[in-house]
Amino acid sequence: MATIKDIAKLAEVSPATVSRVLNYDMKLSVSDKTREMVFKAARELHYEKYKKNKDKAHKINKKNEDLVIGISQWYSPQQELADPYYLAIRSGIEKECYENKIKTVTIFKDENGISTNELKSVDAIIAIGKYSENEIKVFSNLNNNLIFVDSSPNDKIYDSIVIDFRNAVRNVLDYFFSDGHTKIAYIGGKEYVGRNYYEIKDPREIYFRQYLEERNLYNENFIRTGVFSVEDGYKLTKALVEEVEITAIFVASDSMAVGALRALHELDIKVPEDISIIGFDDITTAEYLIPPLTTIRVHTEYMGRVAVQRIINKLMYERDIPQKIVIPTELIIRKSAINIKK
Repeated sequence: MATIKDIAKLAEVSPATVSRVLNYDMKLSVSDKTREMVFKAARELHYEKYKKNKDKAHKINKKNEDLVIGISQWYSPQQELADPYYLAIRSGIEKECYENKIKTVTIFKDENGISTNELKSVDAIIAIGKYSENEIKVFSNLNNNLIFVDSSPNDKIYDSIVIDFRNAVRNVLDYFFSDGHTKIAYIGGKEYVGRNYYEIKDPREIYFRQYLEERNLYNENFIRTGVFSVEDGYKLTKALVEEVEITAIFVASDSMAVGALRALHELDIKVPEDISIIGFDDITTAEYLIPPLTTIRVHTEYMGRVAVQRIINKLMYERDIPQKIVIPTELIIRKSAINIKK
C-alpha cells in the first residue's frame, strides 16, 4: 500500500506538502503544477486516501474558486444597521471567505421571514442569529454542512459558535458588587423567531436574574426589556429611573446604552456619580461616548472568522462529530462605572 512518503518521492516534494495538498489545505502556497504532480503521483500509486477524498474536489478545488458559502442573516438590513453586533459577525465571515478566495451568497430576513431559494446550490451554510425549529429543519434539509453563529440549536447535531454569556454577566455583576452596588437594574431586548414570533429568552437576562437571586438582591421592578435599539434604550431607561431608585444599570447592548446615556443626561442624572452603566458589545463608538462606556467586549468579527474555519475543516475532513465553540469576552473598564465606596 502506497504511503505519503512514496508519493513525496515520486512527486519530488516533501511529505508535508503531499499531506496538505491531498487534504486540500487552502492556505498552502504552492504552484498548480506542484499540486497536479502530487495528485498524479497519488493516482499512479493508487493511494487510498486520495481515492477517498477525490470527490471533495468538487467542493474544494485547487484554487477554491468553486466553493460557495451561503450566509443567512436573521436580521433585515435595516435591523443590522441599527444593531451592529450581527453586522460585525457577517463582516468577519465575509473577510475570512475573501482571504480564502471563497465566494459567498447572503440572504436577509424580511417581512415574510427567511427565503432560502438562493442557498439551494451552496456548499455550506452559516446561519447568523436565532431560528425557529422549522427554519432549522429547512437549513438542515438544504445542506449538511451547516453551522450556527450566536445560537446553538442542538449541540449533538449542529456545529455552533457562541459567546460565554454566563461569565460575561458574572464579570459585570462582580464589578458592580465590588463597587458596593446592590440596587442593580437590567435593560435588554426581546427577540422572536419564526412566523409565529416565538420569544427567545436572552441568556444575559437569564444569568442576570439567577446571579442576583443567589445573592438575594433580585428585584423584578429593576428589569426592563424592549427592542435592541437606541430608541428603546432611551425610553426604558427614562421610565426605569422615574419609577425606582437604582445606582447601577447593566444594559444588554451598547446600542441601547447609547439611548440610556441620553435619557440620564436629559434627566440631569450624572453618570457615573449618580448611576453607573455597563454595556455589552464594545461597538466602535463606545469609547467616544460621554462618558466613555464601560462594556463587555465581544469578539464578533472573530466569531464570523471561526465559523468559516470550522466549515472548511468540516468539508476537508468530512467531520461528522459536531463542534460547539464558546468564545470568551472581556470587561473593558472606562468611565461610565465608578466605585461608589471611594
